[in-house]
Amino acid sequence: MWTPFVLLLLASWRAFAQVPLPEPPFLPQNASAGASPSTAGIPNSQWSSLLGNLLYFYEAQRSGKLPSTNRVKWRNDSALTDGQDVKLDLTGGYYDAGNYLKCTFPLSFTVMSICWGATDFGKGYDLANQTPYLDDMLRWSLNWLMKAHAANNTLFVQVANEEIDNAYWGGDRNIPLPRPSYQINDTSPGTDAAAGAAAAFAACSNLYNNRVFSNSYSGPATLQNATYAATLLEHAEQLFTFATSASGGQKVYQRSVPEVGGAYASSGYGDELALAALFLSWATNSSSLYQQAQGYWQQYSLGSYNGVFNWDTKTPGLPVLFAQIAQANPSFGGNASTWQTVAEKYFDGIVYGSGPGYQTHGGLLYYGGDSDDASLNPSLNAAMLLTRYVPLASTQSRRNDYLNYAKAQLNYALGNNPMQAPYIVGANPNSPQNPHSAMASGGNNISDINTSPAQEAYILYGAVVGGPDKYDRFFDIRADWPETEVALDYNAPMLTLAAMHVLNDTADPFYTSLKAGAYDSKKPQGMPCDSAYTEGCGGPQLSQGSKIVLGVIPGLTGVTIFSLFGWWAMISFRREHDLLY
Repeated sequence: MWTPFVLLLLASWRAFAQVPLPEPPFLPQNASAGASPSTAGIPNSQWSSLLGNLLYFYEAQRSGKLPSTNRVKWRNDSALTDGQDVKLDLTGGYYDAGNYLKCTFPLSFTVMSICWGATDFGKGYDLANQTPYLDDMLRWSLNWLMKAHAANNTLFVQVANEEIDNAYWGGDRNIPLPRPSYQINDTSPGTDAAAGAAAAFAACSNLYNNRVFSNSYSGPATLQNATYAATLLEHAEQLFTFATSASGGQKVYQRSVPEVGGAYASSGYGDELALAALFLSWATNSSSLYQQAQGYWQQYSLGSYNGVFNWDTKTPGLPVLFAQIAQANPSFGGNASTWQTVAEKYFDGIVYGSGPGYQTHGGLLYYGGDSDDASLNPSLNAAMLLTRYVPLASTQSRRNDYLNYAKAQLNYALGNNPMQAPYIVGANPNSPQNPHSAMASGGNNISDINTSPAQEAYILYGAVVGGPDKYDRFFDIRADWPETEVALDYNAPMLTLAAMHVLNDTADPFYTSLKAGAYDSKKPQGMPCDSAYTEGCGGPQLSQGSKIVLGVIPGLTGVTIFSLFGWWAMISFRREHDLLY
């Protein structure tokens, strides 16, 4: 006989229950499978596998007590005392990158981006049978963010000290202590972090509540849960109130918590306020919040920004979201054509070359400064925004050009680049072999990261690495964190792009055309030029194979080649972006 209390517990559990995980579970295939063409069709099995691998990476980054469904068998329970210093349970969540920090600000961006993508292109997850893992990943994130949102006006923004963490290189069983918990609150606020978390909760509430923007998109992944959506919305509204009404005023969060400034310092908070107001306007059907978001756009002069879209600067995504909502519900008072004009000014700058970004010789969209420490991230985020915007574009030529540009950036990351390397671990035999990950490396000697051990102990399947340098060179060096480090936000745009391709692409990802050894034949000599290594900053160096080819060119052909090289050097010297390029 069930008691009323037990029945209530069962009803509550069912209301919050997640999508059941498949049995047997999805597991990544050996990298060699990524060099074999599929039989095409929709869903394309190679794109489906890629989507699964990208989600699998997040499981490898989990912190806390791992569930019985854990698929990453080399991972262990870890950081089980997080939050004890403040008498709270802050266990769980994700390690942000190649170390053991847990950071709310970039996690909020990551979750917002993935939920937004799964709202527009969610049927791709359904077709690939990855919706259960999407749900699992999102809940692992959101449930930890709920813990971090310990009170209406309190948000924990980081767990662990960066200096202590950076001094450790080893596995997840011996993570050094202490792991202090850092918070913002009413008297020591962080407008950006609170609003960013509000945006994440609101975007995911829309997804779980099946709030579709337009029939131009596939629609949300099938993981609807009204009870969970309502809980997410409650956190979003509380955090937005905290962001706008803290007694300590409005400020970037590192002013209240200087310890977060080394890893993820914020450049402002106007973009987060506008983003949170927009997602909340859609979640609550509020025209006043939409108007409030437009007010933030004007108040903080966000229209003057034409740089990258990333964990710090969300501004380039705002005109797209403004236009999506204005088109979906004209009663909000938004002018869709006005926001089309704003969005297309930004996208035209990328695609037609009038913006601050430029294309490397290999074709990668590159922004001096922002691309230096993770070159693929600005490129993939741009490709994701362009792909999302295509149904809203004002002309057919723009639709074609935007989509072709986005595909070219995606293909670059998937191996159509001078290195012939797909920059996703485990996707293909030419994928990076040495991601900068303390967990996956298997080593414990911080003074000898590169060769101890000589081969990475574990394959970090699905991890998007930082990417090549501005000369399109990729050295695959474990200690070279700008090129080989992994991070939660690096995977986010690739997830949305992969889901879109599952929906409508019969052709395989580019890397299936790359056979084993392709990268080895292109791997550059010398050293990188980035924040980790400066030895290679004298300019591009030829691979050994290229040197041999030049060495045997005789007579007049050789003279011609070197004459052309001199002309190229003179023209390159005049390039405004990089005198060494």
